[in-house]
Amino acid sequence: MGLILWLIVGGIVGWLASMVMKTDGQQGIILNVVVGIVGAFIGGWLISPLVGMGTINSGFSIGSVVVSLIGAIILLAIVNLFRRGRVR
Repeated sequence: MGLILWLIVGGIVGWLASMVMKTDGQQGIILNVVVGIVGAFIGGWLISPLVGMGTINSGFSIGSVVVSLIGAIILLAIVNLFRRGRVR
């Protein structure tokens, strides 16, 4: 059940992050899921200790989705920086 939750919430978080970073037209559903899950790990590593919230990896809550979303936005910003030379 945890894997299904990762895929669904990861896809939603990745899609929201791609909408914020305006890369939605370049990504498909698989890349949105990957961005959401990797963003959750980045958010858990960078942001979670600062705010004291978990990520979607540790349980589902609104705070965990926000931390995962911020991590996914950071991931997309880093990818855009290396791909285009600017964050966008």
